[in-house]
Amino acid sequence: MDKVSFGYEDVAPAEKTGRVGAVFSSVARRYDLMNDFMSGGMHRLWKDAFVRRLRPRAGEAVLDMAGGTGDIAFRIAKSGAYVTVADINPDMLAVGMERAEKRGIDGLVWAEENAESLSFGDAGFDAYTIAFGIRNVTDIPAALREAHRVLKVGGRFFCLEFSTTTWPGFKTIYDRYSHEVVPRIGKAVADDEDSYRYLIESIRRFPDMPAFTAMIREAGFANVSATPILGGLVAIHSGWKI
Repeated sequence: MDKVSFGYEDVAPAEKTGRVGAVFSSVARRYDLMNDFMSGGMHRLWKDAFVRRLRPRAGEAVLDMAGGTGDIAFRIAKSGAYVTVADINPDMLAVGMERAEKRGIDGLVWAEENAESLSFGDAGFDAYTIAFGIRNVTDIPAALREAHRVLKVGGRFFCLEFSTTTWPGFKTIYDRYSHEVVPRIGKAVADDEDSYRYLIESIRRFPDMPAFTAMIREAGFANVSATPILGGLVAIHSGWKI
């Protein structure tokens, strides 16, 4: 892997890993607030729908990758599942642990992990989730293979990620909003225009639904599907290890 995308730039893999880490360290404290601004609060509804599709059950072991601030883990934990929250960024994990303490949510396991080389053993989890995190991974195929490895036979993979909307009029409006407005919001709210410009650019460089579905299959998953939201602006991808 000679070059990978960092927004609209092509950089060395090690450089992307470091620069993505710097972005999320910068935005960690205001990450969820910025999600509200960027999505008009809709990210909360998307996450609710995502966890409903996952159908977590009491006693299951779930790995929530790139889940630092806890948004997905808190929802899953209501089911009685055992959730391990993993993130490569310690600043994001610190925010999640503080939020859990304030909400009185106990029993979550917090782990600093690289999605491309997890420290967990084979076949230890019933489900693997990743929400708005896979596009920031340097080697996405490696992360998908690791997801497959740590799942039990019969385990399920669920990914919530921005994609490419197919609604022509809406696409034009969203492109203008994301490129022109979101970085300004980032500057006003988080004093960090560059990080939010990267986040928007990373969405544009992420594979569309058919391409990402193919990548999930290539990692070994079966019964792979993609469910578009808002014409594909966001998509829920799923697959099973059989």
